[in-house]
Amino acid sequence: MQPHVILFQKTLQDLGWADGRNLRIDYRLAVADPGQIRTAAAELVRLKPDVLLAQSTPETKALLEQTRSVPIVSPMLSDPVGSGLVESFANPGGTVTGFTTFEESMAGKWLGLLKEIGPDVTRIAIILHPLDETPSSGVQRAVKAAASSLGVELTSIRDAHIERALEVVAIDAVARKANVGLLVLPGIYTRAHRYLILSLAAKYSWPAIYPSRDYVKAGGLMSYGTEISDAFRQAAAYIDRILRGEKPSQLPVQAPTNFRLVINLWAAKVFGLTVSSSLLARADEVIE
Repeated sequence: MQPHVILFQKTLQDLGWADGRNLRIDYRLAVADPGQIRTAAAELVRLKPDVLLAQSTPETKALLEQTRSVPIVSPMLSDPVGSGLVESFANPGGTVTGFTTFEESMAGKWLGLLKEIGPDVTRIAIILHPLDETPSSGVQRAVKAAASSLGVELTSIRDAHIERALEVVAIDAVARKANVGLLVLPGIYTRAHRYLILSLAAKYSWPAIYPSRDYVKAGGLMSYGTEISDAFRQAAAYIDRILRGEKPSQLPVQAPTNFRLVINLWAAKVFGLTVSSSLLARADEVIE
């Protein structure tokens, strides 16, 4: 079982809910395959739960196709208003609520840090969930605006075959003499493929910025963002409130407020990058 799921269960237990005693928790695992996600959603709804936990936006949408009455809490929503999942952050207005892993100012921060540690980067590849088809996503809008202000080209990768997609980007970059950087957004899809993404960034020697510390601990260059464990802990608290009678429409969608910058000096050395003293001074953690 994944660490954040264990933390989710422990938080529920601390709030008075123990699986097998006064609570039953059923899990289904589906990452990127739309058929698997729909099947998992249908199976869970048939169990007639009191509340559903959906890890991210695609899973939330799949559950909404099955039920409009069961409350749904998600710790990793992306652009919940733009995607039509809620009416507003303050007043969700339906059966969906939860937490986002993104705040608009993060886009400029991600790209700015990437350019600071890799000043020669002229093109940034961004990996998106192949099922998250919202073209007006607030995440994408903010990243595009940040890319434009920094004068870098943005390439969106929306292919379940990540290795093939990044190979195409690498070949094209060589032909155009472009220096590529990699931006990995928060989400269950990128997290599930994090080791593949880390290995491909190393293979092509691309400076990359990741959404959380665990990528950097596993050898990634740099991360800036909130921790997924915090979101699952908060989701457990919302589920506790719903089980005690509150409505999801009364629970505001919350954006992240705590961010950490983590830098891996070993990875920087491997990539041949120099980390400035000013950047090191701003880091919350430096891994050597």
